[in-house]
Amino acid sequence: MSVAQSRLDAMATTTSTRSDALDVLRTLVGRDDARFHDGQFEAIDALVADHRRALVVQRTGWGKSAVYFVATLLLRRRGAGPTVLVSPLLALMRDQIAAAERAGVRAVAINSTNPHEWRDVIDALDRDEVDVLLVSPERLNNPSFRDEQLPQLVSRIGLLVVDEAHCISDWGHDFRPDYRRLRDLIARIPDGVPVLATTATANSRVVADVAEQLDAQGPAGESAEVLVIRGPLARSSLRLGVLKLPTAHARLAWLLTHLGDLAGSGIIYTLTVAAANDTARLLRERGYDVRAYTGQTDADEREESEALLKDNRVKALVATSALGMGFDKPDLGFVVHLGAPSSPVAYYQQVGRAGRATASADVLLLPGDEDREIWHYFATASMPDRARADRVLAALSAAPSPMSTAALEAVVDIRRTPLELLLKVLDVDGAVDRVQGGWRATGEPWMYDEHRYARIAAERVAEQQHMLDYEQTDACRMEFLQRTLDDDTAVPCGRCDTCAGAWYPAGVTEDATQIAVSALDRVGVPIEPRRQWPTGADRLGVPVRGRIAADEQYTEGRALARLTDLGWGGVLRGVFAAGASDAAAAPNVLAACVRVLADWGWEERPVAVVAMPSRSRPMLVDSLARHLADVGRLPLVGTLDLVDGGSTNGPGGNSAFRLAGVWERVSAAHLDVPPGPVLLVDDLVDSRWTITAAARELRRAGATAVLPFALALRG
Repeated sequence: MSVAQSRLDAMATTTSTRSDALDVLRTLVGRDDARFHDGQFEAIDALVADHRRALVVQRTGWGKSAVYFVATLLLRRRGAGPTVLVSPLLALMRDQIAAAERAGVRAVAINSTNPHEWRDVIDALDRDEVDVLLVSPERLNNPSFRDEQLPQLVSRIGLLVVDEAHCISDWGHDFRPDYRRLRDLIARIPDGVPVLATTATANSRVVADVAEQLDAQGPAGESAEVLVIRGPLARSSLRLGVLKLPTAHARLAWLLTHLGDLAGSGIIYTLTVAAANDTARLLRERGYDVRAYTGQTDADEREESEALLKDNRVKALVATSALGMGFDKPDLGFVVHLGAPSSPVAYYQQVGRAGRATASADVLLLPGDEDREIWHYFATASMPDRARADRVLAALSAAPSPMSTAALEAVVDIRRTPLELLLKVLDVDGAVDRVQGGWRATGEPWMYDEHRYARIAAERVAEQQHMLDYEQTDACRMEFLQRTLDDDTAVPCGRCDTCAGAWYPAGVTEDATQIAVSALDRVGVPIEPRRQWPTGADRLGVPVRGRIAADEQYTEGRALARLTDLGWGGVLRGVFAAGASDAAAAPNVLAACVRVLADWGWEERPVAVVAMPSRSRPMLVDSLARHLADVGRLPLVGTLDLVDGGSTNGPGGNSAFRLAGVWERVSAAHLDVPPGPVLLVDDLVDSRWTITAAARELRRAGATAVLPFALALRG
């Protein structure tokens, strides 16, 4: 065959593929006049005709899901097996399945919310009745799925899709460490199976990092060149702005005053769960129909809230980053940030929810002075620690059989959430395996990659500075975001507040200000009693198991505020900041504490005050206990003793170790504890095991009830 004939045949094939693809696209979107956006067909053709590996970096709303759904149907018509779509969020999975149904694509999911459906899904796969299987990255390492279903899927897979592929990069390693294991999956799939990675948010470093993961060598040792299709990130529909207000109550007052002026329905992002809940409550009290949406919200309630927002039956969801990637409401009218995300990458992801199918959408950032402190907390909380990793590996190496996470937690003194994250990192690095029955050490050598984690930390600091620069820039804000994300097509947008002037009002009503001040001045959060002794405590020399006896528990207590609260939380973060000196409590703090006690509504008034011992803040605790005793005209019985070098301070560690550290280390033996309820005063409550142990001692010393009171509740 001549070269010319080969070219003609290739052109004919491409023309046929385009025609077929266009038919599928029009079914997908429900419009007979639909056309491909620049780059869409090129990506589809690369997958279907050339079986390439491709990375698509395109702005939100461009149509990345159309690429993989159209490619799936075309590949299926040609006899290919099902597409496996790795998707990071449950909200995203729900939207993707709904979109697939519109295109006639048979899509099903296997995730943590539908275990009752897994058997039906597997049976449908066996009957070849599934076009797309959506799985979370964690599912790839679930022992039964990995060992039983995955090998069969790998042998039949027609297309592998990695959505939100920037999570593969180090930038997102702590969000989903399991994304890093996709390189191994890519290396296992048969020759000629196309691979597609998609994301809306990636700078050049992330693009190179993801492309490197996709370039994993195949079974025959070959390396497949990755096709990168990258488009401009400008969003002409978005009108960006930054409004700097001096205080948290001023920012809340702005929302109270102007939320109703924002067009349509939208999302109000906060940096913490407490801020989301508090803001939603305040807005509801003002008459706005809003809901809180966080990682702690029940799955059913989250799904219901998403549906309400999509149907414009609420004005807004007040959300943490739990509502983010993939949430699809094309007519979302606005996004407001109450506090700035830690990077332009994260910010672009979240504002990209708005204006996907509308001519205009408003995006406003209300940054706070506390943002940097919150960034630092989250950045350091997730970073693997060498000493902790060594403890985990030593424990698993010494274990005769696999250990469950709960059993391991009781041995290594690491709380459940950071332990699970660390295990994932070690698993991805090949040092441990997740097997039936728990975790085991692989015996493979493992070294703490200090250079890598230092690099990640430095990159995060740089990204935080970029976010601060965005807040302060006098240049076009959209152009700034594009250039920060290495989009060299950036030009001034002509719409943002630096291009066209402030499009938002800055003033607030006096009424809203008073409501916000009053809301942030609210005091008092419950300190729930512990009801159950921690698993594994008996292995650490603490002779307790099961339920805590009713006559050894404390009654529900109170704290002035959580450290993460918008109002008093800010004051208390200063009191407990690293390096803050010990001092007597400030008069305004003492007055607020008295208000907590006045509003408590206890069943029986306390008859005495007892102080917790403190090595780090004895002056603070003593001043608080004395003041509350004086105001309440109660005797200050004294301070509990620390026994044998005991300590009641310091965060970290899991429940069993925290209890073991204070067990019988606080004593009431020298105190003349009167019969009746006792007010137990402390500075900071974290795990609640210290006050649980102290309450047990006071109950045994004669107190009929123990009412804990603390300045702050962590978290």
